[in-house]
Amino acid sequence: MLNIVRQPERPSILATSTHDNIPGLRENWRQFSLLVLVNAFVGATVGMERSILPAMAEHEFQLATHTAILSFIVVFGLSKALTNYYAGRFSDSYGRKRILVAGWVLAAPVPFLLMWAPSWNWVLMANLLLGISQGLTWSMTVIMKIDLAGPRQRGLAMGINEFAGYVAVGLAALATGWIAGHYGLSPAPFYLGVAFVLAGLFLSIFSVRETHHHAKHEASRQHPDQKNSRAPSPRTIFWNTTLHDRNLFSVSQVGLVNNLNDGMAWGLFPLVFATAGLGLDQIGWIAAIYPGTWGICQLFTGALSDRIGRKWLIVSGMWVQAAGIGLIATTSAFDSFIAGAIFMGIGTAMVYPTLLATIGDVVNPAWRASAVGVYRLWRDLGYAVGALLSGLVADLFGMASALWVVAGLTMLSGTLAAFRMQETRIWKIEDYNPLGRSSSE
Repeated sequence: MLNIVRQPERPSILATSTHDNIPGLRENWRQFSLLVLVNAFVGATVGMERSILPAMAEHEFQLATHTAILSFIVVFGLSKALTNYYAGRFSDSYGRKRILVAGWVLAAPVPFLLMWAPSWNWVLMANLLLGISQGLTWSMTVIMKIDLAGPRQRGLAMGINEFAGYVAVGLAALATGWIAGHYGLSPAPFYLGVAFVLAGLFLSIFSVRETHHHAKHEASRQHPDQKNSRAPSPRTIFWNTTLHDRNLFSVSQVGLVNNLNDGMAWGLFPLVFATAGLGLDQIGWIAAIYPGTWGICQLFTGALSDRIGRKWLIVSGMWVQAAGIGLIATTSAFDSFIAGAIFMGIGTAMVYPTLLATIGDVVNPAWRASAVGVYRLWRDLGYAVGALLSGLVADLFGMASALWVVAGLTMLSGTLAAFRMQETRIWKIEDYNPLGRSSSE
């Protein structure tokens, strides 16, 4: 009897072999690098809005109240938050790549809706689709990098992921702000969005490979006795990530407040800067510096959390963000606005990858994507809460009051984490069970 041996598929330049399950950035660098590039396009797709949509709301659609102007962020935040939750669960059931590609397909109409919008409702529809798309695509790039990195370099992996995404957010905001200043608010700035979506879609279809088997292999090695056991129910994972586990509760509430202040910054900052007499070019620079600083610093803060731990980077990062918001609330000078944006970027960089790494520290890899989905549900609800809260306070008491309210909430969130959260980096995952109690308690 002849033994017919199938020749292994020859990998492309951008792809790495998926026939082994060895975790690590060095071992999976080709596929990891590809996912970094894909996430840059994910970030750029949302970054194209950051410096110009509030101005469009005022000048092209004549929206009068801050609450109405910030309504696009509410729609974006709600749709992204809910999608994050289901993206994590579905990726555990159906695999990561399918969800990633679906997200890019949903993003395809967004730049066309924005450039051809005859009414504000078209902008809201575009942001509904954008939120769903971001929930699918960004969630998958996060989860796939966690799968590939393994436990030793999880903080560094999240730092690189968020670096790529938020530097791209900043560069896209800068580019669209410049284009809007020279060629008008629409349609020219959104031509970039078409290129971003096409690039992300084609890379995801033809070059990205499935990573779910890495998580299954990691789970079988860390929990061999649970290899054939059923995962906890979605309800159990939801409530433990949301409330019952002290560390995952801390991660979820910090994530929500972090994006609450980002939602405020996205919607109110361009209006604050315009009121201070800044032009679209200058507003574009500040809109780029904040996520750009955030992105670049994450290269260092993610890796730093692997060395010094998670808790105090998270706590102090929230306090630094609060200081940045307070500085912007007290000034009307361009240089001071930039300084405040830099403080916010540094503080957010201290928090963002560290929160994701914390989940990786304490959650069984077999249902880690579901826990990440719950966390990202709460985190991105912060966009909607921040836009609604800051819009209402700005309408009732002025924009400066809205900034101070958000600064106070950010300071309070960091303080709560200081008292509630434990350090997780030093634990071995097999010694900790976020579905019950840690062995150290």
